[in-house]
Amino acid sequence: MSTPILFITGASRGIGKAIALKMAAGGARIAIASKTETPHPKLDGTIYTAAEEIERAGGQALPLVCDIRDEAQINAAVEATVAKFGGIDILVNNASAISLSKTPQTEAKRFDLMHQVNVRGTFLVSKACIPHLARSSNPHILTLAPPLNLDPRWLGAHLAYTLSKFGMSMVAMGLASELAPEGIASNTLWPRTTIATAAVLNLLGGEALASMSRTPSIVADAAALIFSRPARTFTGQHLIDEDLLRESGLTDFTSYAVDPSKPLAPDIFL
Repeated sequence: MSTPILFITGASRGIGKAIALKMAAGGARIAIASKTETPHPKLDGTIYTAAEEIERAGGQALPLVCDIRDEAQINAAVEATVAKFGGIDILVNNASAISLSKTPQTEAKRFDLMHQVNVRGTFLVSKACIPHLARSSNPHILTLAPPLNLDPRWLGAHLAYTLSKFGMSMVAMGLASELAPEGIASNTLWPRTTIATAAVLNLLGGEALASMSRTPSIVADAAALIFSRPARTFTGQHLIDEDLLRESGLTDFTSYAVDPSKPLAPDIFL
């Protein structure tokens, strides 16, 4: 697959955009399926600014306004991608909603948002892409979700969010089994340490936590390794970014640190 075609949800910023830029360096064609059409005061970039960056990096970009809570928008975005680029080789289920609230503080609308985006959205986007992935020579579905870990502390820490992220993980593992006969890989990828994203800056820990984080490029580098593996045999795995990179021979992770002088904050679920 010389110039793969990717469909990435939530690719206007953060990890999704980092994966897009990594793949763009090799000439990939990338659909940016995200909601952010106009600038937001607390969120960096839009689908259009992301498209400009992808094209400067050497790829081709298709910015698509897509709320993955809406099946019609999903189907339209997938069809637009196929019409523009001729198919889909890689799906990255990156879009996700987060709230680390305890149960008494979790409103129904926030619970619903996380499950509509994280679980239902991942399921519906995957469903829409499967017929096109089936025609690829090395089709991959990569879902940004944690390894399933039924230690009660993760459920007790932030029940609504944990349920939604584990739901994404279960969708990924279910697809791995279901799609194995068609040779479509489905894996999850999760960071060993906190990644400096908009969610960290705006919702979780602000600048203090961001300074103890790694940049999204570590997840992007790990994702690129996954996409290079043969889909028929490299599937059904919960993968950790640092572990994958170590297996590839990397030993120095300093360049990924936001502030190398600060201790790294471990991510949740690990």
